[in-house]
Amino acid sequence: MQPTERSDPVECRGFHERITLHTAVLLVNLGSPDAPTPAATRRYLREFLTDPRVIELPRWLWRPILELAILPRRPKASAAKYAQIWTEAGSPLTVVTRQLAEGLQALWGESGPLVRWAMRYGNPNVRDELVSLRQAGVRRLLVVPLYPQYCASTTGSVFDAVTQTLQHWRDLPEVRFVRHWHDHPAWVERIAATLRRAFDEDGEPEQLLFSFHGMPLKTLYAGDPYHCECQKSARLIAEALQLPRDRWQVTFQSRFGPAKWLQPYTQETLEELARSGVKRVAVVCPGFVADCLETLEEIAIECREAFLAAGGEHFTYVPCLNADPEWIRDFATILTPHLSGWPMHTRVEFPSS
Repeated sequence: MQPTERSDPVECRGFHERITLHTAVLLVNLGSPDAPTPAATRRYLREFLTDPRVIELPRWLWRPILELAILPRRPKASAAKYAQIWTEAGSPLTVVTRQLAEGLQALWGESGPLVRWAMRYGNPNVRDELVSLRQAGVRRLLVVPLYPQYCASTTGSVFDAVTQTLQHWRDLPEVRFVRHWHDHPAWVERIAATLRRAFDEDGEPEQLLFSFHGMPLKTLYAGDPYHCECQKSARLIAEALQLPRDRWQVTFQSRFGPAKWLQPYTQETLEELARSGVKRVAVVCPGFVADCLETLEEIAIECREAFLAAGGEHFTYVPCLNADPEWIRDFATILTPHLSGWPMHTRVEFPSS
C-alpha cells in the first residue's frame, strides 16, 4: 500500500512502522499575563493591543498612543488588579482553560480526539500548540474559540492566528472552525441551571443583569453580529428561567478609551438601579466561558462595591461555567457534531523499501 498521508519519498523510504494520524480539538481562549507583575502585564498588553482586530485604527495613529500613553502607565494598574484574583496555580483563566481541555480529554478518552488548548495572547500560544499537534501526527483539526458569541475581535482574531501559522505549512491538515454556540440549547440550559442554583442559595434578585464584554459601538454599525447574539443569548436564558421581561437587562462592561461603546454600561446600570431603590441584584456573564479579570475583579469586586455604595444591599455574582463536570459534558455535546465524519485515529503503514 502506497503512503497517502506523506508525500516526500525521502521521508517515506525505509519507514517500517505504523503511524497514527490523529484528529484534534484545539481550544483557544483570550489569554493572560504570565504573572501579576507590571513587566508581564506590559508584554501581554502590547501583544493584545497591537492586534488589528482589537484596535481598528491605522497603525501610524495607534502605535504612538499605545507606546507613549498606554504602556507606560496601564501595566502597573492592571497588574495590581490581576494580583487580586491570582491563585497559587496561576491566572484563573489559564487554570480553567487547562481544566476544560483536560475534562474533555478525560470524557472522550483514548478513542476520541486529542484535546489541546492555547491562548490568543500570551502563553501557551497558538503557533506553538499547532506545531506540537503537527509533530503529534494530527491531520484533522477542529479549532474552538472559547467565545459563545461571535465577534470579529475575538473569534475572528483566533481565525487569524491559526491561519497565519498554517499559511506557512506545505502539508496542511483538514481544518474546521467553530463560529459560536450562543443559542445552543445545551449551553442555554446549563447557564439557566447555574442561575437557578444561585437563586436557591442567595435568594431571587429583583433584577438580573446579563453583563457581556463591551465592544466599540462602531463595530455594530460595521456589521458585527456580536451585539445581536448577546441579546439572543440573554433572551433565551431568561425564557428558560421564565423571568418576566422587567426582571432582567442586558448590559456591557470593560469599555476602553473615549469612544462610544455598546450600551447600557454595567456599572452605571447597577448604580442607577441602587439609586432607584433596587436592593437585590444578580449579575451573570454569559459571554465568558471561564472566570477571569473581567468577571472576578471588575464584576465581583468593582461592580459590587459600586452597587453597595449607591445604596444597594445584596449583590450576587454568578460564576462562569468554568470546568464544571456537567458543563464539560454539555460542551462535548456541542462540539461532537463538528467532528462528524472524521475518524479519530487513522493508522497508516509504510512499506519497507
